[in-house]
Amino acid sequence: MKKLAILVSGRGTNMQHICQAISNGKLSNFKVDLVISDRNCMAIQYALKENIQTVSLEKVEKRFLSKEIDHLLMKHIPDIIILSGFLSILDAKLCEKWNGKIINIHPSLLPKYGGKGMYGMRVHQEVLNKKEKISGATVHYVTKSIDSGKIILKKSCRISSKETPISLSKKISLIEEEILIQSINSL
Repeated sequence: MKKLAILVSGRGTNMQHICQAISNGKLSNFKVDLVISDRNCMAIQYALKENIQTVSLEKVEKRFLSKEIDHLLMKHIPDIIILSGFLSILDAKLCEKWNGKIINIHPSLLPKYGGKGMYGMRVHQEVLNKKEKISGATVHYVTKSIDSGKIILKKSCRISSKETPISLSKKISLIEEEILIQSINSL
């Protein structure tokens, strides 16, 4: 059984997709062993309902956050660490220590629209501002450089002329679910 640790900051939509994929057999031989949040969020409530061990680090100073996360990961030794809408930046030391085990899902076709400050609706708004015809999502390894790790999988979709950030977000969410599950299975 491969153990997953999931780091969250928000609703935990992708974490929920992972849990559902485990329960319906799309992700066999996996279990979510630990959920860590950097703030009080809805994802923690979902994880608690699923009887998953959760830890909130909302009171930890940002400069100590990666050290605390590493301490928790060392207790659990997960096979894969997944950033699921996790908004804090992991320090270089943690990224190097867990190199090849931390993955992230990003709501654009990296390297476009990645980097510091590019998350959620900000990405979709920027894609539309630049009048892109195609967008998508990317699963990649996490390194000390934000959104710059080796790409595991990405998938695109067409952008209609009537697209809004909300409608694009819904399209991308479906892609994220698909490629995140495929990526976890491939690792």
